[in-house]
Amino acid sequence: MLDVSNRIGWLEGIIEAVHDGILVIDKDGIVQLVNEEYTNITGVRKEQIIGRPLTEVRPGALLPTVLRTGMSREGVFRKEKDLEYVVDMAPIYENGEIIGGVSVCKSVPEVYQLSLELRKNKQRINQLEKAIGRIHQVKYTFSNMVGENLRFKKVIKQAKKIAPTDLNVLITGESGTGKELFAQAIHHSSSRKAYPFVPVNCAAIPSSLLESELFGYEEGAFTNSKKYGKVGLFELANKGTLFLDEIGDMPIDLQAKLLRVLQEGSFRKIGGLKEEHIDVRIIAATNKDLLNMVKKDRFREDLYYRINTVHIAVPSLRERRDDIPKFVSSLINIQSEYAHFEIEEEVMKTLMQYDWPGNIRELKNTIHYAMNMAEHDVITFENLPETIKSLFQHQKGKPQSHQSLEELLRETERKAILAVLQETGLSVKGKKAAANKLGISLASLYNKMSKLQINL
Repeated sequence: MLDVSNRIGWLEGIIEAVHDGILVIDKDGIVQLVNEEYTNITGVRKEQIIGRPLTEVRPGALLPTVLRTGMSREGVFRKEKDLEYVVDMAPIYENGEIIGGVSVCKSVPEVYQLSLELRKNKQRINQLEKAIGRIHQVKYTFSNMVGENLRFKKVIKQAKKIAPTDLNVLITGESGTGKELFAQAIHHSSSRKAYPFVPVNCAAIPSSLLESELFGYEEGAFTNSKKYGKVGLFELANKGTLFLDEIGDMPIDLQAKLLRVLQEGSFRKIGGLKEEHIDVRIIAATNKDLLNMVKKDRFREDLYYRINTVHIAVPSLRERRDDIPKFVSSLINIQSEYAHFEIEEEVMKTLMQYDWPGNIRELKNTIHYAMNMAEHDVITFENLPETIKSLFQHQKGKPQSHQSLEELLRETERKAILAVLQETGLSVKGKKAAANKLGISLASLYNKMSKLQINL
């Protein structure tokens, strides 16, 4: 028999400390112990039940059956009037014999809440798994950087020197110069390389969504928000690196929130009440003049100096023309795994003279295009894209000194339009972007292209 009398003091202390409802019976089915939580869940007071047979006070109770069979039961739903609860039951053994039984109760609202929390955590794990799957894996290191240009080598040396630190970095340079390549290489050479490198293009995400992408949100934070909320990129990048590309396009109000994160090392989700502490290194990049934007109140001065702890200025391709042959050779080797391509001298001369407004990205696309157009594994002038061919064909046979002022102006205008189109693309969307860059309407661009015989 369960000798409760000798242990009543410490047993009562134990069961009162438990947040679940507890009821203990002896081998005869007499109730010996009940805690306060059991009373709260079932509505039965201690004086009504202790010392009495359980079946007498609680008709239909299943704990006596557990005594007889020795088999535990879990998750049994019970309802008494308006009270609903779930019960787990098990026999109590001593020296191999059943000497009593115990019931552990949880109210249905509590069970529901636990179930909700479990689903919420599962959803959070699923979100994290999906998001981690989208995390940009670092592919580039400093060993992938091609070039012997002295200015470029100086920039690499600077980047290598600051990579092992936790200093925030601002990388500037024209579009296509390889700013993300530098960001990845810096991350790979830092103590954070075992943790995530999370890139976000501030220009590609609508400003209305960028805040929720960066910081995440709690369930019900706004209409149509995801159930259980959303994990933000700052949280994903914890202990790693967050790469903010095109930071010059970040809305001014969001810049203030970013500044607070950098200052405090914590953030609050949209709709959240608690602060989330993070340890993230920021590498930002832009092709815009942020200092000029500061003067025009389009970029926060305090944020500019916070992210500009180290400034790395990546030179454009036209500033390192001496590296173009190396680039071309490297790109051909990468693209032609099984074939050996040769490049005519005229083509190389053209590539060296061209200004490359799209920089390395444009050169890569040009070589890829030319290789696909080439016959007999020899890249000729005719294999180059039309934008480049048109620019240099127009100059053939025309000595500069024999051109009139009108011809020079036409040629300069033609070059400018072709250069911008090469950067923005030849689709309607690309031409709209080109017109915007040139400060003219789309109709004016089409008229000029017609007059200058730019047939693209």
